[in-house]
Amino acid sequence: MDPVIVVGAGPVGLALALALARHGVPSVVLDGGDGEVEQRTARTCVLRPDTAAYAATLGGARWAAWRTERRRQPVRRIELDARTSPVHIQQYALERGMRAALEREPLAEIVTGARLDELEQDERGVSAHTRGVSGSAGAWWRGSYLVGCDGARSTVRKLLGIRFLGRTSVERHAVAALRMQLPWDGEALLHRDVPGGEGEVVARPLPNGVWRLDWLLPPRGDLVTPDALLARIRDTLAAWCGEDPPPYELLDTGVHIAHQRLARHWRSDRAFLAGDAAHLLGALGTQSVDEGLRDAANLAWKLALCLRGRAPGELLDSYETERRGAVGARLRALDQALPLVRGGGGLRTLLSGASRGHLELLTDGHLGRGPLGAPPCHGRSPLAPGQDTVPGALAVGTDPGSPVRDVPVTALDGTRGRLWERLGGDLLVLLIAPGTHVWDSRHWLSAGLMPELAAVVEGLTVPAELLVAEGYPGAVAHTALVIRPDGHLVTALPGARTGELRACVDVVRGTLIGEAAAADS
Repeated sequence: MDPVIVVGAGPVGLALALALARHGVPSVVLDGGDGEVEQRTARTCVLRPDTAAYAATLGGARWAAWRTERRRQPVRRIELDARTSPVHIQQYALERGMRAALEREPLAEIVTGARLDELEQDERGVSAHTRGVSGSAGAWWRGSYLVGCDGARSTVRKLLGIRFLGRTSVERHAVAALRMQLPWDGEALLHRDVPGGEGEVVARPLPNGVWRLDWLLPPRGDLVTPDALLARIRDTLAAWCGEDPPPYELLDTGVHIAHQRLARHWRSDRAFLAGDAAHLLGALGTQSVDEGLRDAANLAWKLALCLRGRAPGELLDSYETERRGAVGARLRALDQALPLVRGGGGLRTLLSGASRGHLELLTDGHLGRGPLGAPPCHGRSPLAPGQDTVPGALAVGTDPGSPVRDVPVTALDGTRGRLWERLGGDLLVLLIAPGTHVWDSRHWLSAGLMPELAAVVEGLTVPAELLVAEGYPGAVAHTALVIRPDGHLVTALPGARTGELRACVDVVRGTLIGEAAAADS
């Protein structure tokens, strides 16, 4: 099997290579740099709980609560725990952890100093040429598919001639990473109209007593000088801590600029775009790296099925349909929210509760809720089975197409863990069987519908794993949840209806897309 060529060694490219390796697919990662990850403490990312679990993130900080204040008045405090808090981590720590994992992976190779300058495609694969460093000879790389994870200025996107539509400098923030102690230990804060200070400040804790502070700037304005940034820090800490602010160590500074752009297409034959090469966002607390990791999770299992002959090539069309549709909806929500949150002036400022509404919108983006932050739902995907396929589908606490919730599960060999820990590999069939948790697996493997269901799962047209859980929100006993490798619920059906299970899996692997394409041709 020819490897998948991954262009770009940022978080998205590394995550894609790791996901492919988990599916047994080789990859080569073309890194245009020297392999060293720059340690920028102020460059961080916020990962939603399910994304962080999928990426197997080690380290990072979870927040005990999210606080919102206006002037000196608390507006709201939201308690968070290990299952609801995002993970806040420095991007360099995330990249180093992924690189270390990839270096232990025999199916993946990272090639440094490899800058793409040519790309050719044919019916069987992709050829990519990288130019040499310091005058050395270039090299050609042959792969089955190619994925451009090479950032906002993507060479892959330019070589494919794909337009990158949108707006620049939607928001600007001055950023500082400080080691200090603040009054809200482990709690993130969104503060608008800070007394005697700046208009809007966000403070988010990181590991080891480090905080990232973001001050909203005018969309276009003067450069932020070191003196001006120190003045912002001094005024903000004085507003929060009084005339005797705590000592701090300034670790890093920067200016974060949020753009809004969406590539016109995410697939061109055997070449794909992912991460910042495909989309740019980040205003109002939306999270670009988190979206990029979702791209990688969505694409990896589909590439694996196609390369192993388990699915038609048309399955890969669903990547653009699902992920471009989800990010496009996020960007449309941003376009609608920005005038409300940033417009200012007029009657809007006089409306009762208007400021609370603005703070709620900002909170949604940061905490992964609502249209600005909630995980995407692929309910209208071409991979979603209809009533004709699963006429007896059951309603559970998760809508079809949405990410599943994390619950304790037991594998057939008796191994116990969490559902999110099993994502990223095979398709999952989760049977709700109350009482199994108190018995050793050998006692219930031969009971009830388990033998037949286990045999059916083993014989499905795609690799699948059967798990058992005591319960799942909204699910009755003997319900079987069909879960994609990227964690999205396909459907829930009575566990005894094995024929519908087989039909459902055929839809998930893209057979209907392939049949439609054959009919059109």
